[in-house]
Amino acid sequence: MTLYDAYMASPDQSLEEFFPKYNPPIRAHKHTCVGLGMEVMKRLKVLENDFPGITKSMMLVSCDENIQDLLDYTTSFPGPQGFLIETEKDHVMLAIQVKVAGRPGVFLSDLGYHISRVVTVMADRCYPHTGWFTQSDEPHCRKEYNYQFNIHNSSYVEWHERETRGETVKERLSLVYVARPYLTAVSVTEKRNLVWDLRSLLARNAKGHLTAGIYFPLKLKDQQFTMFLDGTNGKTRKKLKFETFLELQKIPDEVVDEVEQCNDQLHLRDGELLSILKKLATIMADEEYMSELQDVNQKIVELSAGN
Repeated sequence: MTLYDAYMASPDQSLEEFFPKYNPPIRAHKHTCVGLGMEVMKRLKVLENDFPGITKSMMLVSCDENIQDLLDYTTSFPGPQGFLIETEKDHVMLAIQVKVAGRPGVFLSDLGYHISRVVTVMADRCYPHTGWFTQSDEPHCRKEYNYQFNIHNSSYVEWHERETRGETVKERLSLVYVARPYLTAVSVTEKRNLVWDLRSLLARNAKGHLTAGIYFPLKLKDQQFTMFLDGTNGKTRKKLKFETFLELQKIPDEVVDEVEQCNDQLHLRDGELLSILKKLATIMADEEYMSELQDVNQKIVELSAGN
């Protein structure tokens, strides 16, 4: 929404021309993984008196998701510089370098993926190494995570994800570069996520479980979003068309009631979610802008794939 407002207020130019020059703001309470990481760093600084040196040990670190060739990636270069053209760098988390009785390790805090614990990763994989843990266990899907240092290059932590849906098990591997701070989180990661083709606004409880929110793909046709919340009869989930929200006075009363319930569970100000949905409906109805947005996203995908 902020990108759209800035673009519409800019001189006559295409989004492709405007986007490279755009400097995204990081605003309170509107956090992606970048803002969440920055917020955690700010809050943890109060621990400096009890744990001297913790402030200097904290840093944002970058994460490359969906690694295809682990050995090639970790051994071709000491760091990720050789792959910068072919990666999206679309995720960050907080890392704190530690030593336990002289044994090196790292604490990882990943609120962007809603992990409700600090993960301890020890180089020797011994106590207090976290190892495999259950990130979420819903009736339809269980997700398990594991973090461990790469045996070929200790600058990288491997993030393994195992997703089980019924009899189907999918595994995914990402790499977190923990040797140095990631200094371009705003100009690269935050910016890349602005044109990502799936958007969401979510609330979770202290264990990281989803409680309420909206999510939707960016599409030119059949534009709708999914809204879910805890209703009087348990969890409710429904799809709604964006066009319903173009004119507030024409929205059915029962839809307004459900949006207001979701608004409360998202801990937003009164009427804020309704206002957000109206603004999103306006943006989605702007066919020229939506087409340009998809083009920018596709160019980034093609660039990261080396095409």
